[in-house]
Amino acid sequence: MSTTPRNESNYYLYNQYGDNAMQPVAPVGIIPLRGSLGFSDSVNTYLHRRRVEYRETNPKHASGCPGFMRSDYRIGVDTLRFSSGEGKAVISHTVRGHDIFILADVLNFSCTYDMFGVENHMSPDDHYQDLKRTILAISGKARRVNVIMPFLYESRQHKRNSRESLDCAFMLEELYNLGVANIITFDAHDSRVANAIPVGGFENISSTYQMIKAMTHRIPDLQLTGSDLMVVSPDEGGISRAMYYASMLNVPLGTFYKRRDYTKVINGRNPIVAHEFLGESVEGMDILIVDDMISSGDSMLDIARELKERKARRIFCCATFGLFTDGVASFDKAYEEGLITRVLSTNLIYRRPELLAAPWFIDVNMSKFVALIIDALNHDASLSGLMDPTEKIRKLIENQKRRVTLDSAPVEPVEPVAAVAPAEPAATEATDL
Repeated sequence: MSTTPRNESNYYLYNQYGDNAMQPVAPVGIIPLRGSLGFSDSVNTYLHRRRVEYRETNPKHASGCPGFMRSDYRIGVDTLRFSSGEGKAVISHTVRGHDIFILADVLNFSCTYDMFGVENHMSPDDHYQDLKRTILAISGKARRVNVIMPFLYESRQHKRNSRESLDCAFMLEELYNLGVANIITFDAHDSRVANAIPVGGFENISSTYQMIKAMTHRIPDLQLTGSDLMVVSPDEGGISRAMYYASMLNVPLGTFYKRRDYTKVINGRNPIVAHEFLGESVEGMDILIVDDMISSGDSMLDIARELKERKARRIFCCATFGLFTDGVASFDKAYEEGLITRVLSTNLIYRRPELLAAPWFIDVNMSKFVALIIDALNHDASLSGLMDPTEKIRKLIENQKRRVTLDSAPVEPVEPVAAVAPAEPAATEATDL
């Protein structure tokens, strides 16, 4: 038996296209549900582009994997509705032997269907039912079924405070019992909900790197590592997320806590009386408010007002999911009043057209990242390099520091040079156009 050590330099990297490249589990099949059709277009494009680049460097490996190179990895599904509101799922092509990735945006309210002659907008419950119907339509024929659900269904109903349901935990158990091998989500409201399926595949992935990268490109005058920036958590529940931002950027951290009236219950919750701030002075500082989602946005704007009253300079809001359930009018007004400067959110869920057109909104593209995740899982690769963005953020910040240093460096005076008349081009030479 040979004792020569095996080269494992690429063995645990997410791009398994290296010295020890692993074979794909099966041909990729991306099934986008109704709410994810637009997002799946760009994911498919990035996945195809990645594999084309690999084929150019390693044609032998690419040609030896059936279904590895296709211009379109998507498999269509029709989630039909009867006039009574009942539904069914019909898959358009074979899924036998495929590694299936179902994309499900449970928050896309722009999808509609008719029920008893009335047009209904699809709720998260409707989208989740379509997800289960699609899994049932696969009928166990696929090699493996994975679900990419960027916004985790019922993620805010992750714990029991009184006589109430535990919807998120039950949803995870239900998908696991249906045979789903991996559930991929982003910035879950509370990642501990994974305890509901302790032996199931559950990955909660952060969007921090993409957010910081978008800030460096779209807000060039924001000094992410300067002494004039503070990261603020809007509540005690999101403090760990804000701590990571503050630690990576090496800036101060502040947090609000919600003082509630526990003698009343309104819409199933104790109403917020006031937002109390804990932290250093924010006077003259840029503020980065970090959260997992913006729902109606009222709490975010209340916090922005509190910070402005404390003489903060500019306020940037950063949330993975921008729901804006009450529309964007309040944010338009806040932007005109100088209350907020920019709001960043991802394209992982549906964004209404007026949000995309707003001058204060920055859309963070996550399509390429999702394509990388699909490619990694298809090769049974480790996701550690993708899930931990620390090294990538460190390099990004170092590059920004280098640019700032070059921009602030004094310019050396240049000695004037006497003008020299240009030589006439030879008659036989062709001059550049």
